[in-house]
This record gives sequence, C-alpha cells and structure tokens, in this order.
Amino acid sequence: MADIPALKALINESVMVLQADDYSEAQRQAALGTVFGVDTQLILDQTYFVIERDGQIVACGGWSYRRTLYGADALAGREDNTLDPKVDPARIRAFFVKPGWTRRGLGSQILTACEAAAEAAGFRRFDLGATLTGIPLYQAYGYEPIETTQAQMAGGLSLPIVRMGKALS
Repeated sequence: MADIPALKALINESVMVLQADDYSEAQRQAALGTVFGVDTQLILDQTYFVIERDGQIVACGGWSYRRTLYGADALAGREDNTLDPKVDPARIRAFFVKPGWTRRGLGSQILTACEAAAEAAGFRRFDLGATLTGIPLYQAYGYEPIETTQAQMAGGLSLPIVRMGKALS
C-alpha cells in the first residue's frame, strides 16, 4: 500500500505519454483514475507485481481472481466477486510501463509472472481488457481479440477497450 503514490505517478505518466498515439488527450485525461489507475484490490489480493530499478518503480501489472476486467478503484460497476478457476478465466490487469523503460521486456516479465501465478491458482484461461497501445504485447503472447467495448467516461467521452483471451494448451 505504501507504493500507491508511486504507482499513481507511474500510471499517469505512462497513460499521458505512451498512449498519446492511440487516444486523444481528452480521452487520456478522462480515463485517469477510473479506467486507468490503481486498483487496491489487486494489491490487497497480492496479485499485483512491480519491477523496480534503482529504487524506482518502472513497470507494474497484475492478475485477478475477481470478475472486474479493468479499471481503477473509482470505476463504476466493479464486480469484486471471485471467479471459479474451473469455469472462469483469470483476469490479466493494469499493466503500465514508465516512459523511457519500454521495449526492455518489462511487460513481458510481468505477463509471464501473472500467467504462472494464475495457473498455479488453477486457472487454465485468461481474459484481459487491452488498450489499443497494449494489443501488440498481448498478441505476441497468444491472446486473441474477443470483442471491442467502449468504456464510458465523464464529458460524454468513451475509450475503446479490446477484450482479449487466451487458453493454456
């Protein structure tokens, strides 16, 4: 929980810089704190990972055994009831990398750790809500698009989110 201020700063910087080619500034600003942001339930569940370099968090991401697919604490409509690993896919959640630290395999390291932890918990399938920016990473690891939805935000804005899935072979 002590890392929350650093996580918020990392998420804000990541969204505003790295997602600039895929979303307008208005969309990115509206999404911060609701669609994008810290989900303390992941921290409490101990399913959220960070990578530090020189005492600074440079990447974060996690997985969940709860129904919510994406979003921060303030996102309306959260569903924190637990999933059944026999029938439900685990959720891959909240991946962000600090600008200047991309293309170093940090997202891949966290994704691999998340999948391994979810598999150890009995899950055989994974779902996630990808940003347009994140799609290439997830496709490289075998995730397939399922559907595109629109996250509704303040000011009548929306943000496309691509639900993707993967099953273990």
